[in-house]
Amino acid sequence: MFASSFEHPAGDYKKIFETVEELNEPLPATVTGRIPSFIRGSLLRLGPGLFEVGSEPFYHLFDGQALMHKFDFSNGQVTYFRRFIKTDAYVRAITEKRVVITEFGTCAYPDPCKNIFSRFFSYFKGVEVTDNCLVNVYPIGEDFYAVTETNFITKVNVDTLETLKKVDMCDYVNINGVTAHPQIERDGTVYNIGNCMGKGATLAYNIVKIPPTQKDKSDPIEKSKVVVQFPSAERFKPSYVHSFGMTENYFVFVETPVKINLLKFLGAWAIRGSNYMDCFESDEEKGTWIHIAKKDPGEYIDYKFRAAAMGLFHHINAYEDSGFVVFDLCTWKGFEFVYNYLWLANLRENWDEVKKNAMIAPQPEVRRFVIPLDPYREEQGKNLISLPYTTATATMREDGTIWLEPEVLFSGPRQAFEFPQINYKMNNGRNYTYAYALGLNHFIPDRICKLNVRTKETWVWQEPDSYPSEPLFVQNPDGVDEDDGVLLTIVVCPGAQRPTYCLILNAKDLSEIARAEVDVLSPSDHSGHISEPSRALSSTIYTGTSPGSKRVKRNHIAFNFFSECWILCLSVSLSEV
Repeated sequence: MFASSFEHPAGDYKKIFETVEELNEPLPATVTGRIPSFIRGSLLRLGPGLFEVGSEPFYHLFDGQALMHKFDFSNGQVTYFRRFIKTDAYVRAITEKRVVITEFGTCAYPDPCKNIFSRFFSYFKGVEVTDNCLVNVYPIGEDFYAVTETNFITKVNVDTLETLKKVDMCDYVNINGVTAHPQIERDGTVYNIGNCMGKGATLAYNIVKIPPTQKDKSDPIEKSKVVVQFPSAERFKPSYVHSFGMTENYFVFVETPVKINLLKFLGAWAIRGSNYMDCFESDEEKGTWIHIAKKDPGEYIDYKFRAAAMGLFHHINAYEDSGFVVFDLCTWKGFEFVYNYLWLANLRENWDEVKKNAMIAPQPEVRRFVIPLDPYREEQGKNLISLPYTTATATMREDGTIWLEPEVLFSGPRQAFEFPQINYKMNNGRNYTYAYALGLNHFIPDRICKLNVRTKETWVWQEPDSYPSEPLFVQNPDGVDEDDGVLLTIVVCPGAQRPTYCLILNAKDLSEIARAEVDVLSPSDHSGHISEPSRALSSTIYTGTSPGSKRVKRNHIAFNFFSECWILCLSVSLSEV
């Protein structure tokens, strides 16, 4: 079972929410075990590394300034390196020794050195959106970008971790911001979603397509285009969107009851100063709206799928089967926003208080939903789902809505299966069997999990006082089965002599293969993604050059996870000779 067998009364987990410094040069790692020969290149991760500026603290898990880490693998040798991403938010904060740009849960106030009139009028200059790209890192064409959930993405050199340039996606497509968890096809085409101003002066959501590497070496971002638009359930209150699903032929968009009050965002922010968290609201009566659209050509399908209120950050996978779309989600029960429980003050509490806070928070659950592509073939009131392997249902109601009830794949009180990963190379958008994830114990990450989505069998890796990141699946090039490969995760063990290590697990049974330890403490990461970043963090696998390589092939993988501090934005570079 996933249920954690460990308590954390010593409170060592607090260390993963502390500021660290950059490194001047890579550190050699001490390797135990034998690293598989197919692991060559760089494992990137992204998350917060600076939790205060001068005397001013950041307050939320998603506020700390972006720090990129990497483990480099070469001929069985491993090194570790990290640098801060030099965003405008970071550079200005360091220069002025204060929070200059408002973050997710931390408000920036006018310069105290200005006179009262200058401070007053600075409130009316409009919203200055953060470019603090702490959530994920993923490839676009031949380049890599560190990202958050605004309109800004930051190009980075993954060899030196140097910050290269800031890009505003609003210059290319009609969006207000994009998620940190895109879907990336096997040829490198990137799809993402973000809210926008739609038809009739109402908010909507656009799916954006960025093509793969161009033959003329031009920037793929310049050829970005909108593929299809989803309507919003409320005119001026778009839902918070962290990820979306994609099959071979369809997009799946889940519109939850957690809304962004746009009028509050624009008004309150400009007049009195506010942060992003102040502008969220949720209502159980709004329930959950589920939308689908065709990919090519992009076409919205106006079926009214509805479900009970739930929170959602990460899609696990989606696929088509016999006239149905099946999609698996890491959900949170009810309508309350889970981010309300991720303030750093809460996460830094003693263990008993951490558990008390989690007791009243929304509870996690892995759910499978199924959508009929032809919902009108059965009469009203009958279950429209005929797949023999799932108990998920869809029922046509009198008002024309189709009510969806899920199959529960896993449920454990205050034990979350989050920041999910799959064998993306083999199964992204296709029928699959295994999912991997970070296990959260009362919001504290303390185990790696594997779930068989067909049989609901589970596996767990866990060690005392050890805090891993989201796992990244790397396929064995000689493997045949879906789970022939390894999982990579970054583990922080604050009391150890070498407190940070890259752990390599056998994906079949989560047994340890090897670990590479360094004698510095690492903070919690987001996706790598997965890139998570991260994910924290989302993750991508790419094949890069190495000595003796004759050919370079890139395999891009999109990971579903959001920008949480402990999650690692992981990017594994695998060189094929």
